[in-house]
Amino acid sequence: MKIGVISADSASECRVALTPDAVKKLRKLGFEVVIQSGAGQASYYADELYQAAGADIANSSIDVVTQSQIITTVNDLPATATDRLTSGQIVIGMLDPYRNSQLDTYAAKGATAFAMELLPRTLSRAQNMDVLSSQANLAGYKAVLLAANEYSRPFPMFMTSAGTVKPAKVVILGVGVAGLQAIATAKRLGAVVEASDLRPTAREQVESLGGKWLDVPMSAEEAETAKSTGGYAWTPSEQYIKDQAAIVDKALSNADIVITTAQIPGRQAPRLVHQATIAKMKAGSVLIDMAAGTGGNVEGSVPDETITTPNGVRIVGAANIPSQLAAQSSDLYANNLVNFITTLIAPAATDDATANTLALNLDMEDEIQGALAVTHEHQVRLAKR
Repeated sequence: MKIGVISADSASECRVALTPDAVKKLRKLGFEVVIQSGAGQASYYADELYQAAGADIANSSIDVVTQSQIITTVNDLPATATDRLTSGQIVIGMLDPYRNSQLDTYAAKGATAFAMELLPRTLSRAQNMDVLSSQANLAGYKAVLLAANEYSRPFPMFMTSAGTVKPAKVVILGVGVAGLQAIATAKRLGAVVEASDLRPTAREQVESLGGKWLDVPMSAEEAETAKSTGGYAWTPSEQYIKDQAAIVDKALSNADIVITTAQIPGRQAPRLVHQATIAKMKAGSVLIDMAAGTGGNVEGSVPDETITTPNGVRIVGAANIPSQLAAQSSDLYANNLVNFITTLIAPAATDDATANTLALNLDMEDEIQGALAVTHEHQVRLAKR
């Protein structure tokens, strides 16, 4: 059984779906691997490294598709490759399913498409397949470095003969995997860090990393609801939203660096920072919008562009931070894919001669496969949001 690797179909995407180390792991499982020539070049993996790992090199994405039963990609397949799909083939990648315009085509072709973003993150056996966490961890780290590069002052406090340099004040909005890594990195660089999140349970994590929790008063009923739902599904009261906006507005007005991390799979990113707040921020302060590619947490942010407002605030639309750490991001992503691919196969044991032959074991009743499959057996399986 052959697994194919498609090159990214975007100049802003430097990651590759499988690395040479991942190829070695798949070869040990009994797979053959074919990779599009140059697919790993932007991640510093030359074709020769893949060949040394046992992979074949194909000239184009179409060649990969026509040779492979399982096709791996970072993002969606290019339309030219999708057109060549045949019934029974499998596509695995971060397919952005709720905005993907090709799902009907996948279904019509009879392909089974797995969107890795839909992984049930509460399953312990799925943790080593969690692409959102692996990529967000690196993104949170890099976001702080991007901010440090844009900021015209140092992060840590300095004591010099010419005077004392105050530490930078950093505010993190959204304390998921990316936010926690951003807090840890900013603290390591010597900044004073504050953070906010809808989940009251995040307070302990923020404080364990040395950050200050931006506390928003809530009623006992709201606190219980937020705790029981994990903070993601509860609906804050109008008063809570108003109180949170006031506290965040004050914190941002005094901040040097603001990093926003809030994203919701399948939906536009929530708007956290409005122009009225930006107008109060100090000249030279920096906003890193990690959700710029999905609508933006910051009003006025533009994907992959840096905007300077009339009052001197720099807004960085950081649409695809993991791509800026392509070598490491690809390593982690490839490991996620290998771990998922192992759930799709089972040894065929019809007789001694074929005991070690790989065979597909697609099971839509499986809690992982069923959750990730967005097309299967000529049907789009994605629930609307």
